[in-house]
Amino acid sequence: MKRLSIGLRLTLWYLAIFLLAELIFGVGMWFILRKNLYDIADLTLRDQVADLERFLEARKDFPTPQLEEEISEDYKIERSEDYLQISDGSGNSIYRSRFFEEHPLPAVAIDQLTKPRYETRKLGHHSFRVVSEKMDVDGRVYMVQIGHPLHEEMETLDDFRKYLLGFAPILLLGASAVGYWLSHRALAPVDALTRTARTISGHNLGSRLEKLNTGDELQRLSDTLNEMLARIEAAFLRITEFTADASHELRTPIALIHTEAELALRRSRNEGEYREALNHILQEAERTGKLVEELLALARADSGSEALNVHSVDLAPLLKECAAKWAKVASLRNFEFEERLDVQHLRVMGDESALRRVVDILLDNAFKYTLAPGKVTLSAEEKQGRIVVSIEDTGIGISSEDQSRIFERFYRVDKARSRELGGAGLGLAIAQWIVQLHKGLITVESGVGRGSIFRFEIPATASVPLTNSALK
Repeated sequence: MKRLSIGLRLTLWYLAIFLLAELIFGVGMWFILRKNLYDIADLTLRDQVADLERFLEARKDFPTPQLEEEISEDYKIERSEDYLQISDGSGNSIYRSRFFEEHPLPAVAIDQLTKPRYETRKLGHHSFRVVSEKMDVDGRVYMVQIGHPLHEEMETLDDFRKYLLGFAPILLLGASAVGYWLSHRALAPVDALTRTARTISGHNLGSRLEKLNTGDELQRLSDTLNEMLARIEAAFLRITEFTADASHELRTPIALIHTEAELALRRSRNEGEYREALNHILQEAERTGKLVEELLALARADSGSEALNVHSVDLAPLLKECAAKWAKVASLRNFEFEERLDVQHLRVMGDESALRRVVDILLDNAFKYTLAPGKVTLSAEEKQGRIVVSIEDTGIGISSEDQSRIFERFYRVDKARSRELGGAGLGLAIAQWIVQLHKGLITVESGVGRGSIFRFEIPATASVPLTNSALK
């Protein structure tokens, strides 16, 4: 079953609420009107009681038989339309109007009347407002009951009810039309956003939804969707650039391998020439394998499938092992290599092989971009609950413009030198990813011609330990 549109559902809700409000208002006003009409009738009854009391006070010395005669003559002649019933304290009837003779009122015990009692009674086919009151006139007690017909009041209430029932459907239809118009107008920006969103694809991710300035939820929705589109566009561009860069980086060594093999097969060569050609092919194959490995590592990082083997690691011996290995490289390249690892223990929670990879990447970069005779320094310290590892070199340095992009994938400051040295621009991106997995931070401080200092810091063991999962 197809669901109703939001606009139609809002209209139906508005209609139901309006109908309920109209019903409550109508019923409430009907009861208020009835109460006011009854109050007016009760006021008339109080005036009649006061007139009767004055009538009885004027004849307070009359004996009961004469009083009966006076009341009968007065009310039967002058007030034949009145609805009156009088009895003495013993319950003996003194006067009863013709209507009450035909439709007698229920008996009321005079002892139960401490104040006037007003009630509505159905007598015959008519409704009456009846007051029952105990009246003491100069020591003589009377039980007085006076009625007031409610013909006009009932007609007024019936007319009011007809007006309500007559105008209610009209108001309801009007409210429905207004509600539908309001809901359609309120949701019109949503339709516009939907139409624009349907036109956005991978070919025009730079398009954005219409900017709303309504200051309400729709504006927040539009702004949120535009922010999401911006993130999607950035991710799409990164993937596109990554694919293009990866294709380019893979094409170059494959082309070199193909060219070297083709040249070797064009004519007969001696063993030395074949060996040299195969050596070149092997170097390019190794370079290609390393590039593929780095690409796979980044792909696993993006998918979140790479998990850390987290356990307690002492960085001090790990750094000393790395220092010993790179010290040999430094001696072969006529470099000065210095280690400042005076601390005994640098305990962290992390993956030992991943942290070793970060150190090797940073040291490899320092050696690549430092000209002999240069100097590379490895140091580490614990500061404010964090382990800080620094690699400083006296190399060519990095400009401030390049520093903001140095950790991007495939980004290389000196592309010619990087390719000559076998770099693909992925090492620092991998290092940053590993450091972030360890809840850490990696930074660079450099200037053109004055070397570079790469630092990464991660929480010491005393800090909250990592969970054995990848950063999503």
